[in-house]
Amino acid sequence: MKQVVQNYKSGELALLDVPVPGCKPGGVLVRSAYSLISTGTELMKVSEAGMSMLGKARSRPDQVAKVVQSVATNGVGATYRKVMGKLDSYTPLGYSLCGVIEQVGSGIDDVKVGDLVACAGNEHALHAELNWVPKNLYARVPDGLAPRHAAFGTVGSIAMQGVRRGEPQLGDVALVIGLGLIGQLVVQLLAASGVRVVGVDPDPVRCELAERLGAAACGDPASAAVENSVAELTGGHGVDQVYLAAGGGSNQPVELAARMSRDRGRVVDIGKCRLDLPWNAYYEKELDVRFSRSYGPGRYDPEYELEGRDYPIGYVRWTERRNLACFLDLLARGRVDVEPLVSRIADFDDAVETYQRLKDGDLKAVAVLFRYADHHPDRAAEAEAPAVAVPAVMRAGGGVSAAARSAKVPVRLAFAGAGNYATSMLLPHLARRDSVELSTVVTTTALSAANAKRKFGFAEATTDLDAVLGDPSIDAVFVVTRHSSHAELAQRALLAGKAVFVEKPLALTEDELVCVLAAVEESGNDRLQVGFNRRFAPLLNEARKRFGARTGPGHVRYLVNAGRLDHGSWYLQQGTEGSRFAGEGGHFIDTASWLLEADPVSVYALTTPGNEDLQVVLRYPGGSTATISYVTTGPAGFPKETLDLVADGRALRLDDFVRAAVYDGRKRWISSRLPKARDKGQRAELDAFLEAVRTGGPMPVPLESLVATTAATLAVQTGLAGGAPVTLARAR
Repeated sequence: MKQVVQNYKSGELALLDVPVPGCKPGGVLVRSAYSLISTGTELMKVSEAGMSMLGKARSRPDQVAKVVQSVATNGVGATYRKVMGKLDSYTPLGYSLCGVIEQVGSGIDDVKVGDLVACAGNEHALHAELNWVPKNLYARVPDGLAPRHAAFGTVGSIAMQGVRRGEPQLGDVALVIGLGLIGQLVVQLLAASGVRVVGVDPDPVRCELAERLGAAACGDPASAAVENSVAELTGGHGVDQVYLAAGGGSNQPVELAARMSRDRGRVVDIGKCRLDLPWNAYYEKELDVRFSRSYGPGRYDPEYELEGRDYPIGYVRWTERRNLACFLDLLARGRVDVEPLVSRIADFDDAVETYQRLKDGDLKAVAVLFRYADHHPDRAAEAEAPAVAVPAVMRAGGGVSAAARSAKVPVRLAFAGAGNYATSMLLPHLARRDSVELSTVVTTTALSAANAKRKFGFAEATTDLDAVLGDPSIDAVFVVTRHSSHAELAQRALLAGKAVFVEKPLALTEDELVCVLAAVEESGNDRLQVGFNRRFAPLLNEARKRFGARTGPGHVRYLVNAGRLDHGSWYLQQGTEGSRFAGEGGHFIDTASWLLEADPVSVYALTTPGNEDLQVVLRYPGGSTATISYVTTGPAGFPKETLDLVADGRALRLDDFVRAAVYDGRKRWISSRLPKARDKGQRAELDAFLEAVRTGGPMPVPLESLVATTAATLAVQTGLAGGAPVTLARAR
């Protein structure tokens, strides 16, 4: 299928061939009929992409601050790869469309194949021929409403949420500053609510349009006509509400809002304009400044948007989805008219040219629609596709042999997942290796697969994992998806006879771990590696070598300054993705076990009430111990990981994979120079894994150790709940 994309680094716009998105549970697959270009938000994004790197930095100081913090935490090299990976990727455009449901995912019972729906979301209602849309981001189109009008549903919801935030009442007078697409819809919604509206815009054509659509008067912000109209309609008191629907870097809108508002009036920011509030003006009138967050309650809440958890109507009357349905109803009943806003309907094949004309100013428009070709291929066969077939020899318990191959024959790899970690920490080490062939990348979203194919040289990009697992030419599968899917995907790949590299964690529950081991037993395939990379770090290996053999018990102290997560991070979705320590704690337990050359026999964990700071004490055979302090409340500038090993009168210290030292009673060793970058062992781990796949030799870390580390990580949560040490049944 085709999708409109943009490269944020170069500014390139393209109509790209990408895989069809999969129809996941909790949503529907929609074939687009019309999608709407937001001439404000989208063109701002297109313009930013055309800026120099300095210009991009100036326009997004919030992202610059994140980069600075990442350098302090992860080093220059890792940060550079991550940042450039994001910049030099295709990003999607679009967030408002109307289309026909082609496939219904499990758990959906309110719509059926063939229904016409309006869809929302900058990750789900894209300018693409097909989109997967979760339940709370679509609404059925009322009978008789034209699809091109229903495509306005999302921007209509944005305008509606802004109006709701203003709390207008019958007879109020409102000022709308900015008469672009959102402003025109705000004017109509206010007029439909019994509010008299004055509009402000420097464009006389937009002013005339707003008056035709219900505004009492409109004018240029610099003219006296606006002030005169407000004075006449309000008896000189000023407007009850001001709606800021303008963009740009001028502070004129907020200054005008203060002048035009009545005492204790409300100012609602809907657009993205400069907000240097003149203190005296806002203080003297005690103005109530409010922000309107996109389509309404539920926006940016992954439990609402992705998991389909609705808010009870008695507590939240108007949500994203209810706003969307309400706006469609107003359109269907003729209370709002979007036809006069349509400046152009362009064929989807002309998308790049249309964007370019809008950017260059050749096309003056309030709203532009893309019209999609009316193709409806039969996807019923795909909908009925069975789960991945397990070869008969595996079902019979015949086992899997890992045959050696010639060094000249490349190892063929498939990736399930192509997120930040995969594209910044793994794939750069695999791309352009003669000994590796990147065969297929599989993702649930079409564009991420297409990006990985372009950047790293995969032969194919798809959203069909079953086809990949059924391909006998693929030697190994990398599972680099979100934590909740690791165990299931690892099982499926093992049963398909593949060598498997699964990024930590291997499992989030004991039941998931049992299922992975059952897959190993059923298939006879134990070709499994978990991404515990720190034991492969060159600096740590050199320090361990200098430390020498240990005869007595050893003691490890590991401080992890994890820091706080950004709001909205999927790591915070503990209901589905597990606790933060369950997701990454295996790294630190595995490193301690490797240094002590044993697997833990018991785990005791303590936590600080109300936060995620943990103290984890591991006991090992022979009296060895490890204490892991996992803290989220430490200072941002402090090293992320510091580690000490003490045994036999010697001590090893590692400072954040940048400096290491070994001390004893007679001499000491300190790493002679700083490494070029923090090397936490990803490259060396991949080398070891690929060598094992190529030669048929043992996996880099024994399965028993991977299981013991996973069990110990899971035991932390059990110990916290029970308040007592947990004995590990699998410990040797």
